[in-house]
Amino acid sequence: SGVSYNTIRKHIKVLVNEAKRLGMKANPMKGIKPRKSKARLNRPFDNVGAILGELETFNKNLHLCCLLTYGCLLRPHREIRELHWEDFSENLREIKLSGNRTKSGKNRIVPVPSYIREYLKIGGSGSIFEGFSEPPGYNYFKTLWGRFRKISVSLKEDQTLYSFRHSGAIEIFKRTGSIIKLQKAMGHSSINVSLTYLR
Repeated sequence: SGVSYNTIRKHIKVLVNEAKRLGMKANPMKGIKPRKSKARLNRPFDNVGAILGELETFNKNLHLCCLLTYGCLLRPHREIRELHWEDFSENLREIKLSGNRTKSGKNRIVPVPSYIREYLKIGGSGSIFEGFSEPPGYNYFKTLWGRFRKISVSLKEDQTLYSFRHSGAIEIFKRTGSIIKLQKAMGHSSINVSLTYLR
C-alpha cells in the first residue's frame, strides 16, 4: 500500500543519508518519490456490543485489543500491542505510557474502565496478551482482524480495528459535549484532528 511504501522509503532514506555522510558517492534513492495514499475513513460502529460479542467468541486477544481501543482510546497496532503488565497501575485502573511509545510523543495516563478490568488477568510480567511473553508481531492484530472480517455477520464496509477508537471518541463527545475533553482523551495535539473523528 502507499502507506507501507512511504514508511519503508523513509527508513531506507535514513540509512542512505548516513551512508552518504560516511562517504558513499551514489544516491540509490534519487528519483524514488513518495506515493500518494488515499485517506481511508474508518466507519464507526452503531452496534459495538454485537461486534464485541462476536469477537469474544472468536479470539480473546483480539477481543481485549478492541476493548482497549474503544474504552481507553489507545491505538491498536503499537500502543496496545506493546502493552505489558508493568504499564498498568497496581489496581489496573490506569495505563501509563511514556512518550516514546505514543504517536504524539507525549506521556499518556489513561483510565481503564471497569468493564475492561474484568478481562484483565494479571500474568506476572511481560505482554498482557495470552500466549505471549513479548509483544506479538506488528501484523498480529491486523491478521486476526482479516480472519474475523471473513466470518463476521455484523461488520460493515470500512469498519476496521480503528473504528473502535472512532466509536469511543463519538461516545465521549456525546457524554461531555466538549471537544477539549475529547482532544485530551484522544491525546491529539490539535482540535482539528479530534474533529475528524466526529465528522
